[in-house]
Amino acid sequence: MNKPTNINLAGNSPASRDVAFHMHPYTNPAQLAAAGPHIIAKGDGVFVHDDSGNRFYEGMSGLWCASLGFSEPELVNAAIAQFNKLPFYHSFAGKTVDPAIELAEMLITNAPPAGGGSHMSKVFFAASGSEANDTAMKMVWYYNAALGRPEKRKIISRKKGYHGVTMAAASMTALAYAQDGFGLPLDFVKHTTAPDYYNGAHAGESEEAFASRCAAELEDLILAEGPDTVAALFAEPVMGAGGVIIPPAGYFAKIRAVLEKYDVLLVADEVICGFGRTGNMWGSQTMDVRPDMLTCAKALSSAYLPISAVMMSDKVYAPLAEQAERLGVFGHGYTYSAHPVCAAVALRAQQLMQERDVIGHVRSVAPSFAGHVAAMEQYDFIGNVRSIGLIGAMEFAADKHSHKKFDASQKIAAQAVAIIQKHGVILRALPGDIIGFCPPLIISKAELDDMFGRIHDAMSEVAELAAKLR
Repeated sequence: MNKPTNINLAGNSPASRDVAFHMHPYTNPAQLAAAGPHIIAKGDGVFVHDDSGNRFYEGMSGLWCASLGFSEPELVNAAIAQFNKLPFYHSFAGKTVDPAIELAEMLITNAPPAGGGSHMSKVFFAASGSEANDTAMKMVWYYNAALGRPEKRKIISRKKGYHGVTMAAASMTALAYAQDGFGLPLDFVKHTTAPDYYNGAHAGESEEAFASRCAAELEDLILAEGPDTVAALFAEPVMGAGGVIIPPAGYFAKIRAVLEKYDVLLVADEVICGFGRTGNMWGSQTMDVRPDMLTCAKALSSAYLPISAVMMSDKVYAPLAEQAERLGVFGHGYTYSAHPVCAAVALRAQQLMQERDVIGHVRSVAPSFAGHVAAMEQYDFIGNVRSIGLIGAMEFAADKHSHKKFDASQKIAAQAVAIIQKHGVILRALPGDIIGFCPPLIISKAELDDMFGRIHDAMSEVAELAAKLR
């Protein structure tokens, strides 16, 4: 067998084999080759254990996704039962499977209010959030073509938004790391103001005035591009990977008024916010989004198996169906759309959400979580904190009074995450020197207390780091 060059294959450990053959997502290859991978060996509730036996609070639910923790036997059993019954079938040409039927019905039954007095009526399944957002974009184009306006196809997303990494989704992901080096964004995607009051407000500007300015800048962009060419705005109810940005009150009402004025669809990206994360089933309920379409993934199956969905309102579905009738087929789908095992696990995850009143639990521990996040502001190098439900963040500042940032090249948040991990908590650094908090929804108050206690234990070392970097 030919071996890669310039790689040290001394030994036959999992770490050396990983470095030799595995290209990781969102990882610096040179740093990985030097340091080696961190191998996670097993999960236990809100904890994960590495192959050296160290236990960590998974303070980010993996990638904002393992809402029911890392050892839920009901989901394992659901997968085994479906594997034994029917391990694969497709949903092309009118075929379907029982778990997909039940899951679609459950999603529509529990869907948030849609825009324009409509309601969500249909679900289309895919395998990832990126696929769901690409699908939603294609559906937006198909919808406008069905209405005789194929030129209405430009897509707007917001700066700091995250919508995935396929070519179209990454074009909407307005974060440099997802676009640099890839020749992105594609030219039909435009970006408008993020509702980031802490970093984006003018001096003396109220939250309401800031929200009004965001809406006005969206309208200016639509007018500059030409309303007859703008098809949809994709927006996360709470922006996740861009920094846990919680929009000001009334923001989405102002945004909706602009979109309705120019007949532009609103697509809610609920990949992170959906299924209880913000204290309601949907972030769209928490933030009063009222979308025409909705994409979801991650906690749909508590991330135990890959599955995502696009929900659409009657307003959107009716023209799609009519166009498909004219063309003879709706020519879009994936091999793994409504995969029976993934659907069975997702269905059981959603049933457990109801049976165990997981959203009620989120609401009961959210005040404790909010208090812990707020307490991080005691440190003079933390300029801003925010939370809602069980998602939050702390943002570093070299001078918290002027909002002056640390030099981005110093990567203070990433260094702080490494320090905190030594104290038994896995977190994630986000762009803009922000650390996110997103624990599994099943976390108890006692576990929250212990997790944040460990974070505080690490902060003396982080304070020394901040002092050196100022």
